[in-house]
Amino acid sequence: MQDPNRTILSDIESINKIPAVAHILEIVCRTTGMGFSAVARVTSNKWTVCAVLDEINFGLPVGGELKLETTICNEIRQHQQAVVIDHVDEDENFRGHHTPTMYGFQSYISVPIILKNGDFFGTLCAIDPKPAKLKNPTITGMFTMFADLIAFHLDALDQLAITEKELKKEQEIAVLRDQFIAILGHDLRNPLNAISSSAQLLSRLNLDERGIRITKIVKDSSFRMNGLIENMLDFASGRLGEGITISRTPDEDLEKLLIQVVDELQTIWPGRNIEVNFNFHYPVNADGKRLAQLFSNLLANALNYSPADSTVEITAFSTAEEFNLCVANKGKQIPAAAMERLFQPFSRGEVEPNQKGLGLGLYIASEIANAHEGTLDVSSTPEQTCFTLRLPYRK
Repeated sequence: MQDPNRTILSDIESINKIPAVAHILEIVCRTTGMGFSAVARVTSNKWTVCAVLDEINFGLPVGGELKLETTICNEIRQHQQAVVIDHVDEDENFRGHHTPTMYGFQSYISVPIILKNGDFFGTLCAIDPKPAKLKNPTITGMFTMFADLIAFHLDALDQLAITEKELKKEQEIAVLRDQFIAILGHDLRNPLNAISSSAQLLSRLNLDERGIRITKIVKDSSFRMNGLIENMLDFASGRLGEGITISRTPDEDLEKLLIQVVDELQTIWPGRNIEVNFNFHYPVNADGKRLAQLFSNLLANALNYSPADSTVEITAFSTAEEFNLCVANKGKQIPAAAMERLFQPFSRGEVEPNQKGLGLGLYIASEIANAHEGTLDVSSTPEQTCFTLRLPYRK
């Protein structure tokens, strides 16, 4: 059964993409002494030349056709066996055959090319007006090997075409997905800012206990949504090829920025104990806004995953060699299997199935560290989990 997706033109193109074919046809002619060799595409209604070496002026170019019923290849298509004729006039099976009489050859060999899926593609064949000694294992074995080699390359080209088509489709889907995420994140900011501002205004009013509690829920939700939007935009930007971009400041006031992040999150988790130990003696050449984003992700992660009555410990210092930031919290030990994917996007469910979210926070944090040519590592024991950022000193 022929593949309905195959076309004669595509098959000719495929054969001519195989560099070995030209060498095969030359070897066939030199080894057998025959003057015409070709790779023919043979279907249920056509015989077409895909590649040819013609030294006897037979007159068939690439793309040339013979009437199918006049060829022996048509018979080979049906029984899928090789046909070998040393001397037509002396061969009892072919001396009266219409094909040699019509095309004027005395020697003939044709071997079927069978694809991996069992489809009959065509033949590797050779003819000459003079007799030739073809019926020996060396010649027939060579033709069979060459036919198998051509089939192998055709299968490889088919598989490559399928893979390229699937890859192109996946790339198109990925681009559309990332563009959607970027647009969605951008369009969410305006209504979110309105909600956050309204919550801030409400918190200044003289509200009863229920009103205060509802306002706090709105503020908390706005904060989490803003974090998700930032992460989505950074993720989409990275997936679209831009990566995490940074703008360094030679003497960034990181202590002030880190304290601001602590104050913001302390407002969201007013009952939590956050212990801070900062020791800055050397300037840090970094993007303060990005490091604040990284720190916010780490601290929010620590507050989310630690017991409500535990302390989150933050240590940061700068030396002549590096800037170091550590966020440590009590809580469950991170499983070894989860540790391997902790900084990969969309892996939160593998870490903690009951936690909601996209799992982009740690991925974005690691990308910010990479953009600073630094490292973000994690250690986790039954007693404590610690995320450590190290940025090398840079003038």
